[in-house]
Amino acid sequence: MGNICRSPTAEAVFRQYVECGGFAGQITVDSAGTHAYHIGFPPDSRTQRAAQQRGFDMKNLRGRQVEAADFSRFDYVLAMDTANLAILDMLAPKESPTRARLLLDYAHHHAEREVPDPYCGGEEGFERVLDMVEDAAAGLLQHIRERHFQG
Repeated sequence: MGNICRSPTAEAVFRQYVECGGFAGQITVDSAGTHAYHIGFPPDSRTQRAAQQRGFDMKNLRGRQVEAADFSRFDYVLAMDTANLAILDMLAPKESPTRARLLLDYAHHHAEREVPDPYCGGEEGFERVLDMVEDAAAGLLQHIRERHFQG
């Protein structure tokens, strides 16, 4: 929604996975919110702290709002929950081949479909988000590798 908790977590995790996988410069990673609440602001301090404890760097990330052009700039537009997915579906240009999906569609070890928003909860919510995002990021990178970089 505001691009200060879940989405920047996914950006930081996936960016590191891309770099460690040897795809830096070949895969562009970015995050955006569906609402204009926190444009230009860094991720929530609790988000940054949880990510940093796992070795993910967020210090240069700043909130931005998703725009229709993102559907032509990116092959994958991913939502954290069905409410944001519905907003992305409305924003997607009809002619764009890119369609939004849920991030957890790529998770292998989490049956949930939605990444819960940890903003109003305790520290354990941020850890749970990281667990889910790390699982989905690994699955997404595997999917991209198989679909775009083999054969």
